[in-house]
Amino acid sequence: MDVIKKLIRNNIKLVMLLWAFACVNPTLGYEKSIQLAQLSDGFDAKATYMASCFACHSTGAAGAPKVESGNSAAWTSRLEKGMDTVVQNAIVGINNMPPKGLCFTCTDADITALVQYMIENSK
Repeated sequence: MDVIKKLIRNNIKLVMLLWAFACVNPTLGYEKSIQLAQLSDGFDAKATYMASCFACHSTGAAGAPKVESGNSAAWTSRLEKGMDTVVQNAIVGINNMPPKGLCFTCTDADITALVQYMIENSK
């Protein structure tokens, strides 16, 4: 069973890396997404959460703290390190979480808003 879990985890990482490569590879025509990464006009935390964070944070995949009502305990140990640390971990990635949760259009301020959104929706 552990072998299957490890295989699934490695395949998830591979898919995320391939997707990341496709998003930043200018030969594939995605160079505009790089330019948009510096813009956050009209940023919608809920919509971005659903697009970039939901898959792991709704299920607890790979140890991600679940975002669900009444689950503030999942965030307590993380928040003991301070909000700045939690946000920085989200920006650079931690454990199985890739940098910015693969939200390549998110600015650091957007990631901060996403973390706050997830914490608020876990109370």
